[in-house]
Amino acid sequence: MRKEINIKEWYRKDHFEFFSKFSEPFFGVTAKIDCTLAYKISKENGYSFFLYYLHKTLVTTNKIEPFKYRIIDGKLFEYEAINASPTINRENGSFGFSYLDYHEDFKTFCDLAAPRIEEVRNSNSLMPALSGENVIHFSALPWIDFTSLSHARHYDFPDSCPKISFGKMVTENDKQLMSVSVHVHHGLMDGLHVGQFFEKLQELMNENN
Repeated sequence: MRKEINIKEWYRKDHFEFFSKFSEPFFGVTAKIDCTLAYKISKENGYSFFLYYLHKTLVTTNKIEPFKYRIIDGKLFEYEAINASPTINRENGSFGFSYLDYHEDFKTFCDLAAPRIEEVRNSNSLMPALSGENVIHFSALPWIDFTSLSHARHYDFPDSCPKISFGKMVTENDKQLMSVSVHVHHGLMDGLHVGQFFEKLQELMNENN
């Protein structure tokens, strides 16, 4: 489900029209999150840490309204729910794009995700699963403790889906930290909203459940 936003009456009308004319309207921010407790909980309960932090991130983006905005044929829509389109690594060193439905309950999310992930791992296709506009593009680089990140982009292709990437978990001062990179369309949100994303994600990663 989605609803159209009247751009002419939108408080960000000028920002939308200004940045939408850019060849590259995306901007990116990288910051570290503390995943000490989240990693401990996931391992104690036998959870996939990847699915655990992916779900926390997906819950976060579904709670921050601008992350649910999409531009389609020049019109602005807000989706009721945002799903995940993460890259899934394979044993042969390649990867495939997947599509995972969002569910606020973590265990339900995992039950829905498991067969989708296996489908990608058992395929040689780059895109064995198709997704719509109401997704976040996720990727993980667990080999690199990166401090910045850029993405391959087809500038002629109209894209407004946020892109979130996770780096290698490292230990610093007895804390386990992980870099998270967020790239978003500047016509839809600003640094304030990315800051809210990191604040909310850290809050959820610190939950003792």
